[in-house]
Amino acid sequence: MTVSQSIFHHTAIPFAVLDEEQSFIDFSKQWLKEFDLTPKIEGKYFFEVMPELPEELKSDINYCLDGIEHRSYTKRLILPNGDLVWYDWKISSIHKDDMSTPSIMIILEDITNKMREEELLVKSQEVARVGGWEVDLVKNTIYWSKMTKEIHEVPEDYIPNMEKGISFYKEGRSRETITRLVQHAIETGKPWDTELEIITEKGNKLWVRAIGEPEMINDKCVRIVGTFQDINKRKQIELGFNKISERLSIATKTAGIGIWEYIIPNDELFWDSNMYLLYGVKETDFKGVYEAWESCIHPDDIEQINGEVNDAISGTKDFDTIFRVILPSGKVRWMKGEATIIRDLEGNPIKMIGVNEDITDLKTTQLQLLKSEESLQATLENSSVGMALVDEDGRFMDVNQSLCKSLGYSKDELLKLTFQEITHPHDLEKDLSLLRKLIQGNISTYQIEKRYFNKTGEIVHVLLSVTGARNIDGNISHFISQIVDITPRIKSEKKLKGLLELSTNQNNSLLNFAHIVSHNLRSHAANLTMISSFLTDETLGEEERKDSLSMLSRASNGLNETITHLNEVVQVKLETDKKLKPIHLSYITQKVLMDVQALIEKNDVQITLDVPKHFEVKGVLAYLESVVLNLVSNAIKYRDPDKKAAQVSLKAYENGENIVLQVTDNGLGIDLEKHGKKLFGMYKTFHRNKDARGIGLFITKNQIESMGGKITVKSTPLVGTTFEVILLKA
Repeated sequence: MTVSQSIFHHTAIPFAVLDEEQSFIDFSKQWLKEFDLTPKIEGKYFFEVMPELPEELKSDINYCLDGIEHRSYTKRLILPNGDLVWYDWKISSIHKDDMSTPSIMIILEDITNKMREEELLVKSQEVARVGGWEVDLVKNTIYWSKMTKEIHEVPEDYIPNMEKGISFYKEGRSRETITRLVQHAIETGKPWDTELEIITEKGNKLWVRAIGEPEMINDKCVRIVGTFQDINKRKQIELGFNKISERLSIATKTAGIGIWEYIIPNDELFWDSNMYLLYGVKETDFKGVYEAWESCIHPDDIEQINGEVNDAISGTKDFDTIFRVILPSGKVRWMKGEATIIRDLEGNPIKMIGVNEDITDLKTTQLQLLKSEESLQATLENSSVGMALVDEDGRFMDVNQSLCKSLGYSKDELLKLTFQEITHPHDLEKDLSLLRKLIQGNISTYQIEKRYFNKTGEIVHVLLSVTGARNIDGNISHFISQIVDITPRIKSEKKLKGLLELSTNQNNSLLNFAHIVSHNLRSHAANLTMISSFLTDETLGEEERKDSLSMLSRASNGLNETITHLNEVVQVKLETDKKLKPIHLSYITQKVLMDVQALIEKNDVQITLDVPKHFEVKGVLAYLESVVLNLVSNAIKYRDPDKKAAQVSLKAYENGENIVLQVTDNGLGIDLEKHGKKLFGMYKTFHRNKDARGIGLFITKNQIESMGGKITVKSTPLVGTTFEVILLKA
């Protein structure tokens, strides 16, 4: 069969006939057109000519050649170049008789555009959330599309009916409205298009647009078809807009704002109800033209207003002005007017839309504020107290002559500075910290004493009071500072304080001196008494008597030296460290041990001395002797009677810039947990010794500290005590 012989050659269907070898034996012109082929394909292998066709088509051709009469399928295919193609085919097996080999007829269509349209339609329905529905009143069935079910939040296998469909509408107005519309459509054939609320299967409220179109046969409704759209987002925006519009209307009325519209070509002026209230004009008395508004304006402002309206219409500048109006009652009110010009495509002005606001109260307040500012400026200039206006960054905005005089700067010089630049560094953070609290609203004002540097670099003491000035938004606009120069007072206080400290120091020095005299001479007296008792003892031999006389001589010399040294005590004033002298520590320790030799021998005390001769410390000789004497005598006095031998050790060693003297004993010890905090207090005793007066350690601590030193103690009851005296190295 040739192409010219085919009776189907001119049909508008894209078909082809293949033999048992799957080669072309016939085809329509539409086939060639559909797939951009030429008649030369006759006799050629089908898949050689059209290799891009899917494997599913090849399988269906083979099925039909094997005896299956019909096969059909739709396949989506992505070509090697990336194009997306949809093919739809129908295949039939053709037999001339029962014994002949079958041939194949294929109807193959490229339905890409059709499928793309369907996909876009489905997609648009999904995006717009539009579903379809149908009510068959003859069969009494209802069909909901997938999107309609999705909007109602029901499963895909949900089967609706009329009663169920109506029940989804929110009880009340929505349900009553849809019931009435459906009933009216069935009776009259009238369609509906309405927006109502439904309650979904999951209990969610949703606004929907429901459209219904009845189909009538012989004046009887047999079917209703329609769409169902989720409009919840749009409706919420619309309802929100309505609320905002309502609130705006209330707000403009409450705020005294009127809205107007002026149609320029027709000279027509429209006012809202608030405008009539603002101008005190009755709506029936207003002519609705420009001259009617102009007649309300204060005569002194008419020329200004007309010029600004003309400037706005010509495009020279925006209409934004303040003017006065005279009410019918004769009262004068201040108005603020703003407007926008609407122009056509050629730029010609066609209307002005604007607002008027009554700002009489604001204008009155501004005038009062202006008077207050003038008053403040006068106060600033004429005050005998230093005053300044300071911005948020600390820069001086304005200063008076009193402040200039205190700081030695001219006004122009101060206005170029910040308060941070002239504040003493040690006072700056305290000032800034309070300033931050004031800005944050934690405090409303603050007052501090601080120091400034004047122009020559000298310190000026001031009493500073700062208050924050806030704008209408509640934010700080600037600071008001009052600055009182208290330099003379501070100098007087320092002088008085110096005299008081000198007097106190002298009193303490005299008191300390009295204690030293009492304590040190008491030790010498005790030592002399003991030596005297030796000399009066008739049982002593000649050798022992000579030793006692020798001890008496040394004790006498020691007493003499002590009295000499005591003279130095009264010389120690406020600057003790400048009176300190180098002292050989070994000399003092040896002298003290010689002075109390009789006491040592009487109590059978074993003394260990390890103080290098080259060790020199800074101190007052009388103080240092008193310290060592007190520690050694205490070690002897508070020995443990239950121990065979009392032991006292004096040892010195270097520690950096210091020399440490250790005085250690094996005596009664001190309970530091119980007495540690009051160990160095005056009149504190810790043992029942009848000679204890409780001032020795108090005096010792004060003497050591006056020489720039320090004393520490370690002690265990019935084990012993170690005192460490830390002294400055000479």
